Amino acid sequence: MRKTNIQGNEVLSGKSSSKLVAFFQFPLVWMLMGTLGIILANVTFNSLSEDVSALGSIILTLVGSAVVIVIYWLAMKFLARRPVPELLLQRRAGSEVILGAVVGLIFISVSTALIVLLDGYSFKWSTENASSVVWPIITTSLGAAFVEELIFRGLAFQAIEKMGGSLLALTLTSLFFGIAHLGNPGATAWGALSITIEAGVLLGAAFLWRRNVWFIVSLHFFWNAIEGLLGIPVSGHSSSGLFTVEVKGPALLTGGQFGLEASIIPVIISLLIAIPMLILARRKGHLISLRKDRN
Repeated sequence: MRKTNIQGNEVLSGKSSSKLVAFFQFPLVWMLMGTLGIILANVTFNSLSEDVSALGSIILTLVGSAVVIVIYWLAMKFLARRPVPELLLQRRAGSEVILGAVVGLIFISVSTALIVLLDGYSFKWSTENASSVVWPIITTSLGAAFVEELIFRGLAFQAIEKMGGSLLALTLTSLFFGIAHLGNPGATAWGALSITIEAGVLLGAAFLWRRNVWFIVSLHFFWNAIEGLLGIPVSGHSSSGLFTVEVKGPALLTGGQFGLEASIIPVIISLLIAIPMLILARRKGHLISLRKDRN
C-alpha cells in the first residue's frame, strides 16, 4: 500500500511539473516574463547611470547590456526551453556586427544626403570638445539598441512567430514598435507610421534574413548613433551632436521636430532595403508559416 501511494504521489508530482513547464513554455508567458526582466534591468542601470562620469556611464551601459543579454538567454533557455542560436558568439558574431554597421551607415547616410540635396538640411560644426558629445550618444544608442531589439525582435517577434508565423510577427511587432514611439517628443500619427515602416519592417526583415541578434543590434545602434552625432533628433529626442542642423522645407521632407524618422525619404529607402532582405529570408527558408511545426 505504501509503495502504491508513493507511486501515485510521483505521478501527481510529475503531472504538476509537466503543467508548470507547459505554462512557462507558452510563448506569451516567456515573452512577458523576459520583457519584464529586461525592462527592470534597464530601469535599474539607467538610474545608476545618473550623475556618473563618462567612463562610469560607459561601463554601466556595457554591464547593463550584458545583463539584458543574460536575461534574454535565461528566458529562452529555461522558460521557452529552446536553443538560442541567434546569440551565438562563435564565428558569426563579428561579421554580423560589421554587416549591421554597414547597413545602418548606408541607410542613414543615403537618407540624410538626399534630404540635404533637396535643401532640407544644412550642417555646421558645433563643438570643439567632441568627447563630451560622442560618449553620451554612444552609451544611449547602445543601451537602446540592446533593450529594444531583445524585446521587440528577440522576445515579441519570436513569440508571435511561434503562434502565428513570420508574417504575422513582422506585422504586429512593427505596429507595436510604431505605437511605442507615440509618446516621444514631437510624435505624430505620421511619425508613428513612419517608425512602423522604417524601423519595424526594416529591423524585422533584417532579423528574418540573418536570424541573428548581433546583426540587428548593430544596425539599430549605428542608425541611432550616426543620427545623434549629426545632431538630428532621434525619434523626437534631441541631443547635442557634433553638428547643428538647420531644418528647412516641409516636415514631410525633413521630419520636423521628430527628426529624420518622420521624413518620407528614409521610409522609401527602408523599404528598398527591407524588401530584398525578405526575399533573401524566403530563399533561405527563414520564413515560418502556420502550416509548419514550430518546436
